[in-house]
Amino acid sequence: MVIITKKHAPDEALDAIREYLTNHGLDIHQSTGANRVIIGVIGDTDSLDQAEVERLPGVSQVVRIRKSDE
Repeated sequence: MVIITKKHAPDEALDAIREYLTNHGLDIHQSTGANRVIIGVIGDTDSLDQAEVERLPGVSQVVRIRKSDE
């Protein structure tokens, strides 16, 4: 799962997103750009409600990464 933040999301919103994810037992990898932050979510994200994540303050878009059937 990849989370893309809104432009210039405040630090408080980023903290809330990170806390939400770590409270669900997930790890994150954060890439900070000039205007947005991209958070790669590492772990079993199947239990996360994508709509709930999208409603978190500062979130612009949530993209699920689907596993192939290899």
